[in-house]
Amino acid sequence: MHIIHRGIVNKKFKENLLSSFKKSFSLGFGIETDIHVTKDKEFVCFHDFTLNRIFKKKMSIKNLNYSYIEKLSDDKNKRIPLLKDVLEISKNKYPLFIELKPKLSKKNLQKIIKETSKYPKCTFISFNHKNIFNLQKIKSNIKVGLSFSNISSIKEIINASKNKKVNCYILDKIFLNNKKIQNLKIEKYTSYYDPNWLRKIFLYN
Repeated sequence: MHIIHRGIVNKKFKENLLSSFKKSFSLGFGIETDIHVTKDKEFVCFHDFTLNRIFKKKMSIKNLNYSYIEKLSDDKNKRIPLLKDVLEISKNKYPLFIELKPKLSKKNLQKIIKETSKYPKCTFISFNHKNIFNLQKIKSNIKVGLSFSNISSIKEIINASKNKKVNCYILDKIFLNNKKIQNLKIEKYTSYYDPNWLRKIFLYN
């Protein structure tokens, strides 16, 4: 199963844009997208905590209303979409990996569960594992995954597998050939660039 990282299906498509997600879906792929919460409590699909890298604005997403972000990104022809817009165009046909970037409050976690309640193909992932464990406290059967970076330890990854309600791991590729990790009975994904410029997260075990 291929999940297109930030919807970058090839080098012609930019990250976390509706057009990129639509193209990914049209090719039969699922997508991974990153989620932040705006000042007015909207879930936006955007990787960074600030607008600096993409828009040269040293402003934090959490301190801005979506109306400002929408206008700014529209002017640059790079509209930052809402999660609800991505859910709608997925038409419940394609898997969505939703990465929770900041630590979310209980209220925001409840809100995102409600917003995605009619979309069973969603899986929530995060490097901040408290987000995942707090989601499970609210809804025990929710689909979740734990993300691990290249500085994570083998012991940390193995210990986390004791939680049998975690559906998958998102792992750095350095762990691919580790036998202890391979033997874990859980779906494992990693990201890589393929020769056709597709950036994907792919199921390898």
